[in-house]
Amino acid sequence: MAVQTVAGNTAAAAPAVDLGPAVALSCRECGERFELGPLFACASCFGPLEVAYDLPTGSPEELRERIEAGPDNIWRYAPLLPVPADVAEKPNINPGFTKLVKADNLARELGVTGGLYVKDDSGNPTHSFKDRVVAIAVEAARAFGFTTLSCSSTGNLAGAVGAAAARAGLRSCVFIPHDLEQGKVVMAAVYGGELVGIEGNYDDVNRFCSELIGDPLGEGWGFVNVNLRPYYGEGSKTLAYEICEQLGWRLPDQIVIPIASGSQLTKIDKGFQELIKLGLVEDRPYKIFGAQAEGCSPVSAAFKAGHDVVRPQKPNTIAKSLAIGNPADGPYVLDIARRTGGAVEDVTDEQVVDAIKLLARTEGIFGETAGGVTLGVTKKLVEAGVIDPALTTVVLNTGDGLKTLDAVSATSQATATIKPSLDAFRAAGLAAG
Repeated sequence: MAVQTVAGNTAAAAPAVDLGPAVALSCRECGERFELGPLFACASCFGPLEVAYDLPTGSPEELRERIEAGPDNIWRYAPLLPVPADVAEKPNINPGFTKLVKADNLARELGVTGGLYVKDDSGNPTHSFKDRVVAIAVEAARAFGFTTLSCSSTGNLAGAVGAAAARAGLRSCVFIPHDLEQGKVVMAAVYGGELVGIEGNYDDVNRFCSELIGDPLGEGWGFVNVNLRPYYGEGSKTLAYEICEQLGWRLPDQIVIPIASGSQLTKIDKGFQELIKLGLVEDRPYKIFGAQAEGCSPVSAAFKAGHDVVRPQKPNTIAKSLAIGNPADGPYVLDIARRTGGAVEDVTDEQVVDAIKLLARTEGIFGETAGGVTLGVTKKLVEAGVIDPALTTVVLNTGDGLKTLDAVSATSQATATIKPSLDAFRAAGLAAG
């Protein structure tokens, strides 16, 4: 088996490690395999690496029982993840097993009759799905002997890394664009790690981190979405596992997923495929739809144009958590949307705000701008007849609206301000109904 090393990072030469069922890293493009390590690109073709497994054997019924008897977090799926068997006993933020809300009020509003569900990941420890991916990355960082946890981030990831590092007893130093929403800045900084603003957008931040990882300054650093990216990405599979388990061990007919780098969408598809392979769900068709904001929609533009290559864009949208103009997994998203019969669509910032308020008004869920993008695209595709309203549909809300208050603050104010008297209340016209 070939071994790739990372310049300026001695941890790359570490011996074999215990990451449970993970047995190797495999190139998505050429299939070449590498020993488990802090690697992210194939030495032969520079394609992205992902984790390969020796998945459990035995009856699906026994595996279902084992999973259902596990903890109420992502570690119930430890036999399917690159983590040691004793992961649940270690200090971690233990994310996952968030609510799958049957959204009947929203379904009536949209005209969906086949069952509409919102997978609400705002219930995670730092209130976004990023806790899932970081929890897996922490275990890889421990295995490879890293002492500092880092990332490039559009906000949610920075907070998740800060919290997870604090819990694990690791140092953290994270990098963000200088103009992020203040709520996300505070949430990233409060955990006591170092938070560094970079002048520029996310793609500028990511390029800087790629340079740092190859420099002696980055010695001993685990960048969750760079040199630990293959492991980090596997955390998104747990969304697929949970959705299917919460639906009674069945696949949804349709699912709508926001696109930033595109990794979440590709890993949810991988999770579905693994469940099919293991016999945990019936093998039947499902459609995957990707959602972007119009102000940063390179994958949507490529899908509509029939292209296989994603042309980078300069982001300009209120959905900053999705504002990645050069998404690493863009081409793979296109393949999955086309293979499953889905689509990739985008919505305006105004539609994003409308969708945030629609979800809040109908289901009492206050989603962040990424959730507004996903629901906005869902509404648009239902109205266009692309999403079948008679089929079971799942929509992802990946974060808490309290992180992006600026998006809705102008249109979400007090209904009235009155004197403390019944006459004033009547005069305001609020007594009826």
